Parts: sequence; structure tokens; C-alpha cells
Amino acid sequence: MADDIAHADVLNVTAQSQLKSVIERIERLEQEKSEIAEQIKEIFAEAKGNGFDVKILRKVVRLRKQDRAKRQEEDAILDLYLSALGEI
Repeated sequence: MADDIAHADVLNVTAQSQLKSVIERIERLEQEKSEIAEQIKEIFAEAKGNGFDVKILRKVVRLRKQDRAKRQEEDAILDLYLSALGEI
């Protein structure tokens, strides 16, 4: 019990309030992130039910996030490496 009082004294009331606010905001965003992740999962399940390949859909989403020039550069390097290995 004495430790609780000693620990509480480390942060003043303003700092304690700020800390509590930060933690609550993070927790709220984590909850929202979880809900959004569930919605995304449901969309992928729907797409799979409609005959789409979920693995490819994930790849398309990832590729669309990339800068076009960067993606083209990576594709060119990938082609070079595969060609060097006799894969294409």
C-alpha cells in the first residue's frame, strides 16, 4: 500500500491525467483497428465466396499501395534474377 502512494507521487496530477488520456486513446484505436481488421476479413471471405483468389487479392492490395515507379523497378529486378536463374 505504501508502494502505491510512492508510485503515485512519481507523476504529478497533470502527468497522470495525460498518461491516462494517452492510454485510453490508444486502447480506443486498438479496438477500432480490431473492428476494421474483422471487416476486412469478412470482405475477403465474401470475395472468396464469389470465386476470387484471396492470396492474389492481398497481393493486389499490397502492390497498389506501392509507388508505381518503385514497383516497376522491383519487377525489373525480379525478372532479372529469375532470368539469371533460368526460371523465365
